[in-house]
Amino acid sequence: MNLVKWNPFRELEDVSNRLNTLFGRLPSEQGQLTLADWQPVVDISETDNAYLIKAEIPEVEKKDVKVSLHGDMLTLSGERHQEKEETNKKFHRIERAYGSFSRSFRLPPDTDGSTISAEFKNGMLNLTLPKSKQIASRSIDISIA
Repeated sequence: MNLVKWNPFRELEDVSNRLNTLFGRLPSEQGQLTLADWQPVVDISETDNAYLIKAEIPEVEKKDVKVSLHGDMLTLSGERHQEKEETNKKFHRIERAYGSFSRSFRLPPDTDGSTISAEFKNGMLNLTLPKSKQIASRSIDISIA
């Protein structure tokens, strides 16, 4: 009989992976609810004049990324396409996520939504959200440079 040292974090990670698979895939397969397949990681910082959001979106083309503002909700969305299957290539492990992604952020009241700028370069989406004393409420599609 072998004794194995108990690692609670390994069990929590296993449970988390199972729940993510269950809740992340079932609703979209049933057509009841559309969920993103993955979410890009972001850094959010602030200067005296603006909020800055940096989102990592590797291997996604600019044409597959959309940034929109509805009221005070900023949404980043798009899709990362999986490589086409090749008959002479055998995969041993696929850990990167593919498919649609979405991230939404509620903007602070001092954000000027009409002057948000976005730049996409080398898999990084950089958003600059200038601060303003005036608050505007409208829907805006933001073009990515």
